[in-house]
Amino acid sequence: MPGKVIIVASLNKNKIKAVNEVFNSYQVTGVACKSGVSEQPASLDEIIKGAITRARSVFRDCEYSVGIEDGISHVPETSSGYMNFCCCAIFDGTRIYLGLGPAFEYPAECTKRVVDEGITISEAFIPLTDKPDIGYEEGIIGWLTHGKISRTEYTRHAVEMAKVQIDNKSLYSPCSY
Repeated sequence: MPGKVIIVASLNKNKIKAVNEVFNSYQVTGVACKSGVSEQPASLDEIIKGAITRARSVFRDCEYSVGIEDGISHVPETSSGYMNFCCCAIFDGTRIYLGLGPAFEYPAECTKRVVDEGITISEAFIPLTDKPDIGYEEGIIGWLTHGKISRTEYTRHAVEMAKVQIDNKSLYSPCSY
């Protein structure tokens, strides 16, 4: 098995770039992958399951594989009732290392369409952005922050949080999944 190789379970350039920025001494490549969850995850459990499924399913000929999944989950005291979370699961062939990035709330009318109509958040934002592939571009977070936070940067935080456990393995006991 060649060392210093990471496979990202996505062809999304933002996800690949985020992993590459955190693991800059590795060769990082992306591959297409199914998440095993709905196209628009709507709970933290589903977001985490999608990230883990992605990471496990692409592990081969690498030191680590990475699954990244975004979705909405119920959060009390928010105007929409939900916030977006990004989860990163890093798999070393034995252990899963999880990290979450910062969460933010979408406009209530967009979240309502996702929940009521069963569409993705990207589809809900098309009338506002006129960008059907916004998740592969600057991301909705980039659009909402007027370019202050890119999709890559937002995703990178989740990857960094998962890597904390790799950098400090002796402090973390393995979980069974």
